[in-house]
Amino acid sequence: MRQIDSSHEISKTSQFLKDYLLSSGLTKYIIGVSGGIDSALAAALAVNAIGPENVIGLLLPYRDSHPDSTADGKLLCNHLGIQYQTIDISPMVDAWFDNYEPEADKLRRGNLMARSRMCVLFDLSAKYKALVLGTSNQSELMTGYFTQYGDSAAAIEPLGQLYKTEVWQLSRTLRLPAKIVEKTPTADLWADQSDEQDMGISYRELDEILWAIHNMDELDSFDAAKLKTVFTLIARSAFKRNPPPMPEAPCSL
Repeated sequence: MRQIDSSHEISKTSQFLKDYLLSSGLTKYIIGVSGGIDSALAAALAVNAIGPENVIGLLLPYRDSHPDSTADGKLLCNHLGIQYQTIDISPMVDAWFDNYEPEADKLRRGNLMARSRMCVLFDLSAKYKALVLGTSNQSELMTGYFTQYGDSAAAIEPLGQLYKTEVWQLSRTLRLPAKIVEKTPTADLWADQSDEQDMGISYRELDEILWAIHNMDELDSFDAAKLKTVFTLIARSAFKRNPPPMPEAPCSL
């Protein structure tokens, strides 16, 4: 696994965020604050880039969301000194499932929650003249551990170059609240959900394998079952990383 300079990465990414916002002609970033480590780091980097007065946090719980998620989101916003708003997405999600698809399973419900959150973020981004700040890291992007057009929808992805273990590393360097840094990673889309349980592999093992694949290193030292898990995750999610395909251009007469 690679070794990175946390301070250099923080400085580089913060400047990237500042320059991109300037080029857009807008003045703020808006971000969905989940109470997890990824949104915490993305928000902290934005604050480092443009100041807390220019970063807006949205807490977007569903009625079954764990109370700790909202509490930790507020903890993060107060720690960074950013303004925030709490919006319950339950009415918009329930309106669909209660009236049209009451038998939908938890995966479909979780996906609509993620997409509903992005609808709110993009609508309010227009109100506040802000860019939607993404929270996906490279580990999630490479394995497809995100909802297409949900949490993957953003104007900019400041963590897209970082593996999950590096997200933790930078968060510790920035001294983000220990309660957030040390909590079990979860998308909180249903009770007792865990990222690592969903994927069938720990982030530490996942990142080491992804790094080896990226660099075309030998894979003989890795557990065969874990390798199969990672290659399956990558293969099954390829469509999420590719733009929608189109037929070839028409031939001229």
